[in-house]
Amino acid sequence: MDELPEEESTGTPAWVVTFADLMSLLMCFFVLLLSFSEIDAMKFKQIAQEMAKAFGVQREIPAVEIPQGTSPVFQHFTPGKPDPTDLDEVRQSTTRKEPFLEREPATQPSEQTTNERVVQYAELLKNALREEIASGQLEVRTQSGKRQIVMRIEERGSFPSGSAELTFAMVDLLYRMGKVLTDIPGDLTVEGHTDNIPIRSGRYESNWNLSADRAAAVANALIEAGPLDETRFRVMGLASTRSRQPNSTPENRALNRRVEIIVDLSDEPSETPTTLEDLPPDILLDTDSPLGKP
Repeated sequence: MDELPEEESTGTPAWVVTFADLMSLLMCFFVLLLSFSEIDAMKFKQIAQEMAKAFGVQREIPAVEIPQGTSPVFQHFTPGKPDPTDLDEVRQSTTRKEPFLEREPATQPSEQTTNERVVQYAELLKNALREEIASGQLEVRTQSGKRQIVMRIEERGSFPSGSAELTFAMVDLLYRMGKVLTDIPGDLTVEGHTDNIPIRSGRYESNWNLSADRAAAVANALIEAGPLDETRFRVMGLASTRSRQPNSTPENRALNRRVEIIVDLSDEPSETPTTLEDLPPDILLDTDSPLGKP
């Protein structure tokens, strides 16, 4: 019998399947290793720099600085220490054979500059006390002609009726006000005002006593909050002598019950009242003068 020819084998060899499985496992293994690793940025930067040097990567080289000349004046001499002077300007005149210095006296600050300072300080107070201003408890205004800042505190929410004890809200207001007044120069006048209704209290004989006590309580709170110098203060109890409105209605009387704090920023000597201590001795000892006695 004739023998049949052997059939030729077709398809992928069996070892290829095993090799592909092995490569897949190795790839998964290295992917896991990479995911578990952490890259140190500093070490990577150092390695990159060393590799750049090793392979000759071009880098910037700073050029040699141009040599500069030196001066013996700077090496052996130092500038003199500037001393303050009360003169604003120094001019040199050449009208004579030898030059001489002609000094001009310092000038006083202009009125416009002082008025700008008044407005600037008023804005500081308004920013610190904006809540009380918005509620109507406090009013801050300026008097440019007198160079003053007037802060008017209404009685509502400030004092109990017929009393000079400060409420908690009033203490908080004065505390923040005192902190701002530490940065503002000038004399401070605290005025207490009432209406014309006679007070009926065993503690106060009249509205004069009540208005004076309220002004003193406000001044004490400001001095403690600042702290402020007591010599800057002047306390006045004016009762009903300076009413804002006629005391004809309850609403008007409520407006008249108030405390006003006046910040005087005047720099002019003519605007400062003269006291007996400021008068010359010859006037005080003059027998013909109405101000003096032998």
